[in-house]
Amino acid sequence: MEQSLIIIKPNAVQRELVGELIARFERRGIKITAMKMIIIPEELARFHYSEHKDKDFFQGLLNFITSGPSVIMVLEADHVIEMVRTMVGNTNPTFADPGTIRGDFATSVENNMIHASDSIEAAEKEVHLFFDESELLEYTLSVRPWL
Repeated sequence: MEQSLIIIKPNAVQRELVGELIARFERRGIKITAMKMIIIPEELARFHYSEHKDKDFFQGLLNFITSGPSVIMVLEADHVIEMVRTMVGNTNPTFADPGTIRGDFATSVENNMIHASDSIEAAEKEVHLFFDESELLEYTLSVRPWL
């Protein structure tokens, strides 16, 4: 099973969209194996977004992601990374298809509401950045006992 880290960012929390976004993943049959709400500390945000440290938008990204509570989740399913990234949609909401999370709710590239791991390698790093092993739960979905 693949895992993906999801961050429902502060603007989505402030707009009270957390339940809607979680419901989309659950209706798709994706298992949530960890979830918590935190205000991401700046040091953690700097490490998480370190690939962007030399870009003009880096400080704005840090200011945004640390500005309020975020909901952090680990999702699990076969091909979950590709599945979730399709559900999330293009980073630029102008080009995000209707029916995707960003296509339906995002208003700007900078404050694009949600983060989803973009590769298996990134997911492994990100999951362990935000969660201890003891926080990752193993269980079987009652409607999908083969998982």
